[in-house]
Amino acid sequence: MINTSQEEVGPAQQQKILLLVAYWGSAYCGMVRQENGRTVAGELEKAIAQVDPAAGRIYASSRTDAGVHANRQPVSFLTHKPGINMRGWILALAPLLPPDISITYAARVPESFDPRRAPLWKRYEYQLLAEPVSHAHYHQRAWHVRYALNLERMQHAAQALIGTHDFGAFRSSHDTRDETIRTLSQVEIRRHSQNPQLIKIKVQGDRFMHNMVRIICGSLVDIGRGKLEPEVFSRAFASQDRRDLGMTAPAHGLYLDHVELREWGEEGWPRLPQEETDSNQSKREL
Repeated sequence: MINTSQEEVGPAQQQKILLLVAYWGSAYCGMVRQENGRTVAGELEKAIAQVDPAAGRIYASSRTDAGVHANRQPVSFLTHKPGINMRGWILALAPLLPPDISITYAARVPESFDPRRAPLWKRYEYQLLAEPVSHAHYHQRAWHVRYALNLERMQHAAQALIGTHDFGAFRSSHDTRDETIRTLSQVEIRRHSQNPQLIKIKVQGDRFMHNMVRIICGSLVDIGRGKLEPEVFSRAFASQDRRDLGMTAPAHGLYLDHVELREWGEEGWPRLPQEETDSNQSKREL
């Protein structure tokens, strides 16, 4: 039952709510609402409107593409029903959302909170299944790569990405931003401990451009199979030419794994995982 035991609120009262959202992106045209297809934001807004018809639109920390998944995507919205507690919001929205979207955390945040500007850093994870035949368990969960990959070669090349660089070559033609300086603090490539054919690439940084992580991962695969030399990243920094890099990895292997926020709100429910609690206390930055 939704807790609305507080005093009746007037129409001018409103409260901003932070949600952490997990979703399986295969059925959606991305996070941000579009006119030509289903989106994660559209499904969230429809569900929220059934609880509060006057609620504001959803704002998300990242504009994930069609087919991209998320483990913890921060979003916020304004509600005119501040009497609903955080547990009430999660329990009320759960049956109104499709099974491939879930809310894992809710908290009250100041009205000035903007998930697009609040992150300290973001971490993406990309999954590769490197074996000759496909596996149904990883369908739309990992990029099936049939080539043999040299992980040491990939790991060596990835070191050039760490630090602050001009990543102007690492974006799609749809990204027209003038400022392309980004800082990456981690590019880690490892085999899964239980399944050596499953390779995970973690990329952590302050900000990302359109298709930046997918271009990094596609280029690493081209390096791992010997199609590109490990020095291509340094060459692309110098040339600023997309053609110096490798392929763009498909969307279905990409996960928005974690977004580190400056604040996690008040009255949060359920309790945050230890990773977020520890980092919030220490305010770790890049």
